[in-house]
Amino acid sequence: MSRVATASAISAHPVSTGHGPATRPNMVQVGTMVWLSSELMFFAGLFAVYFQLRAVSHELWAEQTAKLNVTFAVCNTLILVISSVWCQIGVMKAERGQVARTGKLSQIGTWGMREWYVLTYIFGSIFIAGQVYEYAKLVSESVTLSSDRYGSVFYMATGFHGLHVTGGLIAFLLIIGRTFMTRRYTHTQAVGAVVTSYYWHFVDVVWIALFAVIYLLK
Repeated sequence: MSRVATASAISAHPVSTGHGPATRPNMVQVGTMVWLSSELMFFAGLFAVYFQLRAVSHELWAEQTAKLNVTFAVCNTLILVISSVWCQIGVMKAERGQVARTGKLSQIGTWGMREWYVLTYIFGSIFIAGQVYEYAKLVSESVTLSSDRYGSVFYMATGFHGLHVTGGLIAFLLIIGRTFMTRRYTHTQAVGAVVTSYYWHFVDVVWIALFAVIYLLK
């Protein structure tokens, strides 16, 4: 009789197979996602301003968008998108605990998180350099921050995005530097690499939207 009661109690209260703390979402990751959501709303506001000014300045937009080098912007966009791929590979290496390469530098298959994040940093820096070059060309064609409505919203939208990319590059430097300063790569440090990837993918997606609106939408 007691065995039946015990069995009933067990079936009524199934034993949890997981560990409480391990199955809970990481608060750093959750906090990062919440913060990125607020940043998304900020960029949504910039998009709203862009469309509002565009709606009342058709001729100005047609004149100024003709000065954009779409081919160059496509190449620069591809560089940023590819950097996001390198970043994700680096995250997978971090989650496996492979911080640095296990073979020669020429053996890409043996690369760890550090090498892939360095490559991500290089591609991100090229993107920023490309943006600076584009700014210089537009300024030479009298498209400046204070020239007209188009110049103001163009530099505001792309400039704020550029600042976000620069912030991501600084984060990559911190993550890479930490791999040289520590002997044992901890779970906390791996979480730092993961949330940095969240941020980088975010700026990538935002730029794709900016590119489509500014360079492709006529």
